[in-house]
Amino acid sequence: MIALIVISFFVSAFGVQVFMRRARRHARLYGADMPQRFHKGHVPRLGGAGILLGMGVAWLASGITGTDPFNVSWPLKTSMLTLLCIAPAVIGGIVEDVTQNVKVRYRLALTIGSALLACWVLGLGLSRTGIETVDGWLAMVPYGAVLFAALAIGGLPHAFNIIDGYNGLAGTVAVLVCLAISHVALQVGDRQLAAMMVCLVGATIGFLIWNYPRGKIFAGDGGAYVWGMVIALACVTLVQRHRVVSPWFPMLLLIYPVWETLFSIYRKLARGQSPGTADALHFHQLIFRRIVRVAFADDEARQLLARNNRTSPYLWMFAALSVVPAVLFWNNTIVLMLFCLLFVTTYVGAYLMIVRFKVPRWLRP
Repeated sequence: MIALIVISFFVSAFGVQVFMRRARRHARLYGADMPQRFHKGHVPRLGGAGILLGMGVAWLASGITGTDPFNVSWPLKTSMLTLLCIAPAVIGGIVEDVTQNVKVRYRLALTIGSALLACWVLGLGLSRTGIETVDGWLAMVPYGAVLFAALAIGGLPHAFNIIDGYNGLAGTVAVLVCLAISHVALQVGDRQLAAMMVCLVGATIGFLIWNYPRGKIFAGDGGAYVWGMVIALACVTLVQRHRVVSPWFPMLLLIYPVWETLFSIYRKLARGQSPGTADALHFHQLIFRRIVRVAFADDEARQLLARNNRTSPYLWMFAALSVVPAVLFWNNTIVLMLFCLLFVTTYVGAYLMIVRFKVPRWLRP
């Protein structure tokens, strides 16, 4: 599998560099007055295209020969079908990155549509939740497990898009999550699923060498949709194939982007806003504004870049609070549920503390 990481890394790194050099004209279309913008200058947002390219080439390479040189037992037909299923959502995200003209509802329709297509083509469904009442309802309702899986797969790309606010933030979280999934997949003997994840890891690292800390290119919606679609597909497949894996393993593993999304929806509805309205009140943005110190530099662009880069490590550590226990207790539903509750409580407490300017001194650098 190391060879697959190497392939995806180099293809992605080269592709991202090409897009970085060729797409600067489109970067000017991204409005300077956007509330979620925390950088100066025109930065291309086509990193997702490079990630898709690197991951896709590695996926196809894993099954392109009949001798299975990578020992992953992943047929070429399966990898091609998976790529085709996620293509509508990812291409829609890339078009948005280039034109800034694809409305949220259309992108949501594309991700849900891709998710339904993947569930139909790959035979995916989510019939286990660890809650007897819900599991009974899913068993009684025709196609209930498929619709539930499609909702989860179609929603996660937008959750990753929400946390993709600073250099290296969403990309590193995606790498941590993929490594955790590949670890558990190997524990249950699923080398195909582990290979699927390590290819995404290599492609993401190929992007990150250009994105962090220099911020030469952003992942954009396309990158967030690659991470969300592939990780969600892997989680549903893992829970469906192996009953020993708790359905709350992916829930705890992804609780940071998922809860950030749910809390954001609640926050906007409580203020009378549409959930699709962009704002600058996400958790990572509050950390940027109220915890990370102002960096002293010779111009504003360098100052913003320095503060941008200092923000991400706070969120990496925060995400690790869910990734580590998820890996340790991947087959224990009760413990995973308790850690999910603990994370949500910690998140809300920390959010309110930052809003009220009551940040502990030890959190201030």
